[in-house]
Amino acid sequence: MSTLQRPGVRTGRKKPRSNESLWAALPWIGPVLVLIFGVVIFPAGYMIYSSTRRISQAGTNVEGVGLANFQTVFADPNLPRILLNTVVWVTVVVALTVLISLALANFLNKPFPGRTLVRMAVVVPWAASVVMTTTVFYYGLDRDYGIINKFMVDIGLMDAAYGFTKNTTTALAAAIIVGVFVSIPFTTYTLLAGLQAVPGDALEAAKMDGAGPVRTYFSVVLPQLRGALAVAVLINIINVFNNLPILRIMTGSIPGYGADTLMTYIFKVLQFDRRLDVASALSVVNFAVVLVIVAVYVKIVKPTKEV
Repeated sequence: MSTLQRPGVRTGRKKPRSNESLWAALPWIGPVLVLIFGVVIFPAGYMIYSSTRRISQAGTNVEGVGLANFQTVFADPNLPRILLNTVVWVTVVVALTVLISLALANFLNKPFPGRTLVRMAVVVPWAASVVMTTTVFYYGLDRDYGIINKFMVDIGLMDAAYGFTKNTTTALAAAIIVGVFVSIPFTTYTLLAGLQAVPGDALEAAKMDGAGPVRTYFSVVLPQLRGALAVAVLINIINVFNNLPILRIMTGSIPGYGADTLMTYIFKVLQFDRRLDVASALSVVNFAVVLVIVAVYVKIVKPTKEV
Protein backbone atom coordinates (compact mmCIF):
# COMPACT_ATOMS: atom_id res chain seq x y z
CA MET A 1 0.00 0.00 0.00
CA SER A 2 1.51 3.30 -1.10
CA THR A 3 1.81 6.22 1.15
CA LEU A 4 0.57 9.61 0.00
CA GLN A 5 2.61 12.73 0.53
CA ARG A 6 0.97 14.90 3.11
CA PRO A 7 0.61 18.61 2.38
CA GLY A 8 3.36 20.73 3.88
CA VAL A 9 5.82 17.85 4.19
CA ARG A 10 8.98 18.24 2.02
CA THR A 11 10.53 15.15 0.53
CA GLY A 12 13.74 14.53 -1.40
CA ARG A 13 17.13 16.17 -1.17
CA LYS A 14 17.50 19.82 -0.46
CA LYS A 15 18.77 21.95 -3.33
CA PRO A 16 22.06 23.64 -2.54
CA ARG A 17 21.75 27.31 -1.94
CA SER A 18 23.31 29.64 -4.52
CA ASN A 19 25.16 31.54 -1.81
CA GLU A 20 26.74 28.34 -0.53
CA SER A 21 27.82 27.40 -4.07
CA LEU A 22 29.32 30.84 -4.58
CA TRP A 23 31.35 30.72 -1.38
CA ALA A 24 32.50 27.19 -2.19
CA ALA A 25 33.74 28.29 -5.63
CA LEU A 26 35.31 31.55 -4.43
CA PRO A 27 38.71 30.05 -3.48
CA TRP A 28 39.01 28.80 -7.06
CA ILE A 29 37.73 31.82 -8.98
CA GLY A 30 38.93 34.44 -6.48
CA PRO A 31 42.50 34.78 -7.87
CA VAL A 32 41.13 35.11 -11.40
CA LEU A 33 38.68 37.82 -10.32
CA VAL A 34 41.47 39.71 -8.55
CA LEU A 35 43.64 39.44 -11.67
CA ILE A 36 40.84 40.68 -13.93
CA PHE A 37 40.15 43.59 -11.59
CA GLY A 38 43.83 44.57 -11.31
CA VAL A 39 44.76 44.15 -14.97
CA VAL A 40 41.54 45.10 -16.79
CA ILE A 41 38.85 46.81 -14.72
CA PHE A 42 40.95 49.13 -12.54
CA PRO A 43 43.18 50.50 -15.35
CA ALA A 44 40.14 51.01 -17.60
CA GLY A 45 38.25 52.75 -14.81
CA TYR A 46 41.21 54.98 -13.94
CA MET A 47 41.65 55.85 -17.63
CA ILE A 48 38.02 56.95 -17.84
CA TYR A 49 38.40 58.92 -14.61
CA SER A 50 41.56 60.66 -15.89
CA SER A 51 39.77 61.62 -19.10
CA THR A 52 37.41 63.82 -17.07
CA ARG A 53 40.18 65.63 -15.18
CA ARG A 54 42.65 68.40 -15.94
CA ILE A 55 46.15 67.00 -15.36
CA SER A 56 49.25 69.16 -15.37
CA GLN A 57 52.35 68.31 -17.40
CA ALA A 58 53.94 67.16 -14.17
CA GLY A 59 51.16 64.60 -13.74
CA THR A 60 49.28 66.43 -10.98
CA ASN A 61 45.52 65.93 -10.90
CA VAL A 62 44.29 69.53 -10.81
CA GLU A 63 40.50 69.50 -11.16
CA GLY A 64 37.52 67.90 -12.85
CA VAL A 65 36.60 69.27 -16.26
CA GLY A 66 33.73 67.00 -17.27
CA LEU A 67 33.74 66.29 -21.01
CA ALA A 68 36.08 69.16 -21.95
CA ASN A 69 38.89 66.78 -22.91
CA PHE A 70 36.57 64.92 -25.28
CA GLN A 71 35.53 68.23 -26.83
CA THR A 72 39.21 68.95 -27.46
CA VAL A 73 39.64 65.56 -29.08
CA PHE A 74 36.65 65.82 -31.43
CA ALA A 75 37.46 69.44 -32.31
CA ASP A 76 40.91 68.44 -33.58
CA PRO A 77 41.00 68.94 -37.40
CA ASN A 78 43.49 66.07 -37.71
CA LEU A 79 41.07 63.50 -36.27
CA PRO A 80 39.25 62.57 -39.54
CA ARG A 81 42.55 61.81 -41.31
CA ILE A 82 43.78 59.84 -38.29
CA LEU A 83 40.58 57.76 -38.20
CA LEU A 84 40.84 57.11 -41.96
CA ASN A 85 44.45 55.98 -41.56
CA THR A 86 43.36 53.68 -38.74
CA VAL A 87 40.62 52.09 -40.85
CA VAL A 88 42.98 51.58 -43.82
CA TRP A 89 45.72 50.21 -41.58
CA VAL A 90 43.50 47.67 -39.81
CA THR A 91 41.48 46.60 -42.84
CA VAL A 92 44.38 46.05 -45.23
CA VAL A 93 46.67 44.34 -42.72
CA VAL A 94 43.97 41.96 -41.44
CA ALA A 95 42.66 41.14 -44.93
CA LEU A 96 46.10 40.42 -46.40
CA THR A 97 47.16 38.48 -43.32
CA VAL A 98 44.13 36.19 -43.43
CA LEU A 99 44.35 35.57 -47.18
CA ILE A 100 48.09 34.82 -47.16
CA SER A 101 47.83 32.74 -43.98
CA LEU A 102 44.95 30.73 -45.43
CA ALA A 103 47.00 29.84 -48.50
CA LEU A 104 50.06 29.10 -46.38
CA ALA A 105 48.07 26.93 -43.93
CA ASN A 106 46.68 24.87 -46.80
CA PHE A 107 50.20 24.40 -48.15
CA LEU A 108 51.61 23.38 -44.77
CA ASN A 109 48.74 20.94 -44.27
CA LYS A 110 49.93 18.88 -47.26
CA PRO A 111 52.68 16.26 -46.81
CA PHE A 112 55.97 17.17 -48.51
CA PRO A 113 59.69 16.67 -47.74
CA GLY A 114 60.97 19.15 -45.13
CA ARG A 115 57.51 20.18 -43.96
CA THR A 116 58.60 20.30 -40.33
CA LEU A 117 61.45 22.70 -41.13
CA VAL A 118 59.14 24.94 -43.14
CA ARG A 119 56.63 25.00 -40.29
CA MET A 120 59.39 25.99 -37.88
CA ALA A 121 60.57 28.73 -40.25
CA VAL A 122 57.08 30.25 -40.33
CA VAL A 123 57.29 30.84 -36.56
CA VAL A 124 60.45 33.00 -36.84
CA PRO A 125 58.72 36.39 -37.48
CA TRP A 126 56.46 35.67 -34.50
CA ALA A 127 59.32 34.66 -32.21
CA ALA A 128 61.47 37.67 -33.10
CA SER A 129 60.99 41.07 -31.48
CA VAL A 130 58.51 43.26 -33.34
CA VAL A 131 60.70 46.31 -32.69
CA MET A 132 63.78 44.53 -34.05
CA THR A 133 61.93 43.27 -37.14
CA THR A 134 60.48 46.70 -37.88
CA THR A 135 63.86 48.39 -37.36
CA VAL A 136 65.47 45.99 -39.87
CA PHE A 137 62.82 46.92 -42.45
CA TYR A 138 63.16 50.62 -41.63
CA TYR A 139 66.91 50.76 -42.20
CA GLY A 140 66.63 48.40 -45.16
CA LEU A 141 64.36 50.97 -46.85
CA ASP A 142 66.67 53.89 -46.07
CA ARG A 143 67.38 55.99 -49.17
CA ASP A 144 71.11 56.36 -48.60
CA TYR A 145 72.29 52.97 -47.33
CA GLY A 146 69.23 50.68 -47.22
CA ILE A 147 69.91 47.22 -48.63
CA ILE A 148 66.31 46.87 -49.89
CA ASN A 149 66.60 50.16 -51.74
CA LYS A 150 69.91 49.10 -53.27
CA PHE A 151 68.52 45.70 -54.31
CA MET A 152 65.54 47.25 -56.11
CA VAL A 153 67.86 49.66 -57.94
CA ASP A 154 70.25 46.84 -58.91
CA ILE A 155 67.50 44.67 -60.43
CA GLY A 156 66.01 47.63 -62.30
CA LEU A 157 62.78 48.13 -60.34
CA MET A 158 63.82 51.72 -59.57
CA ASP A 159 66.10 54.17 -61.33
CA ALA A 160 67.34 55.67 -58.07
CA ALA A 161 67.00 55.15 -54.34
CA TYR A 162 63.81 56.45 -52.78
CA GLY A 163 63.01 57.54 -49.23
CA PHE A 164 60.09 55.21 -48.52
CA THR A 165 59.88 56.14 -44.85
CA LYS A 166 59.88 59.88 -45.56
CA ASN A 167 56.62 59.92 -47.51
CA THR A 168 53.22 59.38 -45.90
CA THR A 169 51.79 56.94 -48.46
CA THR A 170 54.90 54.80 -48.87
CA ALA A 171 55.63 54.78 -45.15
CA LEU A 172 52.12 53.49 -44.41
CA ALA A 173 52.49 50.92 -47.18
CA ALA A 174 55.80 49.76 -45.71
CA ALA A 175 54.22 49.58 -42.25
CA ILE A 176 51.40 47.46 -43.69
CA ILE A 177 53.94 45.03 -45.18
CA VAL A 178 55.67 44.70 -41.81
CA GLY A 179 52.32 44.32 -40.04
CA VAL A 180 51.33 41.47 -42.36
CA PHE A 181 54.77 39.87 -42.01
CA VAL A 182 54.63 39.69 -38.21
CA SER A 183 50.94 38.68 -38.12
CA ILE A 184 51.19 35.73 -40.51
CA PRO A 185 52.71 33.14 -38.10
CA PHE A 186 49.93 33.25 -35.49
CA THR A 187 47.18 33.36 -38.10
CA THR A 188 48.73 30.54 -40.13
CA TYR A 189 49.03 28.24 -37.15
CA THR A 190 45.49 29.02 -36.03
CA LEU A 191 44.11 28.13 -39.46
CA LEU A 192 46.41 25.11 -39.70
CA ALA A 193 44.97 23.79 -36.45
CA GLY A 194 41.50 24.31 -37.89
CA LEU A 195 42.42 22.42 -41.07
CA GLN A 196 43.79 19.50 -39.11
CA ALA A 197 40.52 19.30 -37.17
CA VAL A 198 38.45 18.85 -40.34
CA PRO A 199 36.91 15.33 -40.11
CA GLY A 200 38.35 12.90 -42.62
CA ASP A 201 34.94 11.28 -42.97
CA ALA A 202 33.49 14.50 -44.37
CA LEU A 203 36.26 14.74 -46.98
CA GLU A 204 35.82 11.09 -47.90
CA ALA A 205 32.06 11.50 -48.24
CA ALA A 206 32.50 14.53 -50.51
CA LYS A 207 34.92 12.57 -52.67
CA MET A 208 32.51 9.65 -52.97
CA ASP A 209 29.71 12.05 -53.94
CA GLY A 210 31.83 13.18 -56.88
CA ALA A 211 32.86 16.59 -55.56
CA GLY A 212 36.11 17.92 -57.02
CA PRO A 213 38.93 19.48 -54.96
CA VAL A 214 37.63 23.03 -55.43
CA ARG A 215 34.04 22.23 -54.50
CA THR A 216 35.19 20.09 -51.57
CA TYR A 217 37.29 22.97 -50.27
CA PHE A 218 34.56 25.60 -50.48
CA SER A 219 31.66 23.35 -49.45
CA VAL A 220 33.31 21.21 -46.76
CA VAL A 221 36.67 22.59 -45.62
CA LEU A 222 35.90 26.32 -45.38
CA PRO A 223 32.68 25.85 -43.36
CA GLN A 224 34.66 23.69 -40.94
CA LEU A 225 37.20 26.53 -40.63
CA ARG A 226 34.52 28.98 -39.45
CA GLY A 227 35.62 28.93 -35.82
CA ALA A 228 39.36 29.18 -36.56
CA LEU A 229 38.82 31.99 -39.07
CA ALA A 230 36.58 33.90 -36.67
CA VAL A 231 39.15 33.72 -33.87
CA ALA A 232 42.06 34.61 -36.17
CA VAL A 233 40.28 37.65 -37.63
CA LEU A 234 39.07 38.90 -34.24
CA ILE A 235 42.46 38.66 -32.55
CA ASN A 236 44.18 40.24 -35.55
CA ILE A 237 41.74 43.16 -35.54
CA ILE A 238 42.46 43.87 -31.87
CA ASN A 239 46.24 43.42 -32.18
CA VAL A 240 46.60 45.48 -35.35
CA PHE A 241 44.29 48.24 -34.10
CA ASN A 242 46.34 48.66 -30.91
CA ASN A 243 49.73 48.24 -32.56
CA LEU A 244 52.20 51.03 -31.80
CA PRO A 245 55.82 49.84 -32.42
CA ILE A 246 55.49 49.20 -36.17
CA LEU A 247 53.81 52.51 -37.02
CA ARG A 248 55.93 54.46 -34.56
CA ILE A 249 59.16 53.26 -36.18
CA MET A 250 58.06 53.29 -39.83
CA THR A 251 56.21 56.64 -39.80
CA GLY A 252 57.89 58.34 -36.84
CA SER A 253 60.16 60.54 -38.99
CA ILE A 254 57.23 62.09 -40.89
CA PRO A 255 56.26 65.52 -39.50
CA GLY A 256 52.67 66.32 -38.60
CA TYR A 257 49.84 63.84 -38.20
CA GLY A 258 49.27 62.76 -41.81
CA ALA A 259 50.59 59.23 -41.25
CA ASP A 260 49.20 58.69 -37.76
CA THR A 261 46.63 56.21 -36.48
CA LEU A 262 44.84 56.56 -33.15
CA MET A 263 47.64 54.74 -31.28
CA THR A 264 50.51 56.83 -32.68
CA TYR A 265 48.46 59.98 -32.17
CA ILE A 266 47.96 59.12 -28.50
CA PHE A 267 51.70 58.54 -28.21
CA LYS A 268 52.48 61.95 -29.73
CA VAL A 269 50.01 63.73 -27.46
CA LEU A 270 51.78 62.14 -24.50
CA GLN A 271 55.35 62.60 -25.74
CA PHE A 272 55.27 66.05 -27.31
CA ASP A 273 52.24 67.86 -25.85
CA ARG A 274 52.47 66.29 -22.37
CA ARG A 275 48.66 66.27 -22.23
CA LEU A 276 47.88 63.26 -20.06
CA ASP A 277 44.22 64.27 -19.78
CA VAL A 278 43.67 64.57 -23.54
CA ALA A 279 45.62 61.35 -24.10
CA SER A 280 43.30 59.64 -21.60
CA ALA A 281 40.27 60.92 -23.50
CA LEU A 282 41.80 59.64 -26.75
CA SER A 283 42.41 56.28 -25.09
CA VAL A 284 38.76 56.10 -24.06
CA VAL A 285 37.74 56.86 -27.65
CA ASN A 286 40.17 54.22 -28.90
CA PHE A 287 38.78 51.69 -26.40
CA ALA A 288 35.20 52.49 -27.39
CA VAL A 289 35.98 52.09 -31.10
CA VAL A 290 37.55 48.69 -30.48
CA LEU A 291 34.54 47.58 -28.43
CA VAL A 292 32.13 48.67 -31.16
CA ILE A 293 34.15 46.88 -33.85
CA VAL A 294 34.34 43.68 -31.80
CA ALA A 295 30.62 43.82 -30.93
CA VAL A 296 29.59 44.35 -34.56
CA TYR A 297 31.95 41.61 -35.73
CA VAL A 298 30.65 39.10 -33.18
CA LYS A 299 27.05 40.05 -34.01
CA ILE A 300 27.54 39.56 -37.75
CA VAL A 301 29.94 36.61 -37.82
CA LYS A 302 28.59 34.72 -34.76
CA PRO A 303 31.85 32.80 -34.16
CA THR A 304 30.24 30.44 -31.64
CA LYS A 305 27.48 29.38 -34.03
CA GLU A 306 27.58 25.70 -34.94
CA VAL A 307 28.46 24.80 -38.51
